Amino acid sequence: MYKTLIRPILFQFDPEKVHHFTFAFIKAANKIPGISALIRRMYTVNDPRLEREVLGLKFKNPVGLAAGFDKDARLFNELSGFGFGFIEIGTLTPKPQPGNPRKRLFRLKEDTAIVNRMGFNNGGVEEAVKRLKKPSASLRARGILIGGNIGKNKVTPNENATDDYRKCFEALHSHVDYFVVNVSSPNTPNLRALQDKEPLTKLLSGLQNHKLQTANHKPIMLKIAPDLTEGQLRDIVRIVKDTGIAGIIATNTTISREGLASPVKKETGGLSGKPLKDRSTEVIRFLHRESGGSFPIIGVGGVHSPEDALEKLEAGASLVQVYTGFIYEGPGLVKRINKALLDR
Repeated sequence: MYKTLIRPILFQFDPEKVHHFTFAFIKAANKIPGISALIRRMYTVNDPRLEREVLGLKFKNPVGLAAGFDKDARLFNELSGFGFGFIEIGTLTPKPQPGNPRKRLFRLKEDTAIVNRMGFNNGGVEEAVKRLKKPSASLRARGILIGGNIGKNKVTPNENATDDYRKCFEALHSHVDYFVVNVSSPNTPNLRALQDKEPLTKLLSGLQNHKLQTANHKPIMLKIAPDLTEGQLRDIVRIVKDTGIAGIIATNTTISREGLASPVKKETGGLSGKPLKDRSTEVIRFLHRESGGSFPIIGVGGVHSPEDALEKLEAGASLVQVYTGFIYEGPGLVKRINKALLDR
């Protein structure tokens, strides 16, 4: 019903406006008695065979919602009913920022893809913390984990980036289960320069040392771009080992436009969706092989079917995330992936 009836209607309107409308609709619907339970029955697969022990955490199932969908932690309680094993909020920055000027979100229907140049638009980490302090009791009871994706403010120079990431880390520490350091978005000027070996080692070492001083250690992961060379990916493997961070999320959006059919491909920003699938899987396979499987990888990029998810898991990912596939395929995608995992 989603792809034949609901999606064609939603896709008639501006994607950012649709995003806000959908949030409001889901929020309102879940306030109706019995609706949240009905959604869980429709979309959730409960089976202990789906559980995964990763990052020292127990995931109810290996399918998560990637960062960027619920940037400000406004809907994570309601979204948990769609069958996810974990939900990643953010990217959050220390101070609120509006992001880039609109229009900044584009559908590439011919390519089953999205281009965004949002620019870390968010209300700031402290506002998100206020919402995270009031999760429904059933969220934790149902074993849904929350990740915190953190970044730096646009106005913060790269040499001071560690301070921004540390502020977000400290603010979120009591409210999330793991952290993701985002230095790979193409939509904040010079942010990707932090992926270079020296600044990245400095940033991650600083956060890791800070983590070790906390009472309850939370794992830190790094989210990388799909546009890195093999040499840069080898550096990433070495940096993970040298700094002791927990693992990698592969991958963020790409700046490549190779092979696209949509006229919207000329828009600047990060590309997500089906065109990213193969490159994301290549990066996962390369990292897994080069590291000897010594750290976990969360695979994301172009997951639009159970087969796509299985491909990433077979390439070496421990868990997978969806975002653009969730928009194009609908909420039933998570259930189909989990059922496919049980049928393997």
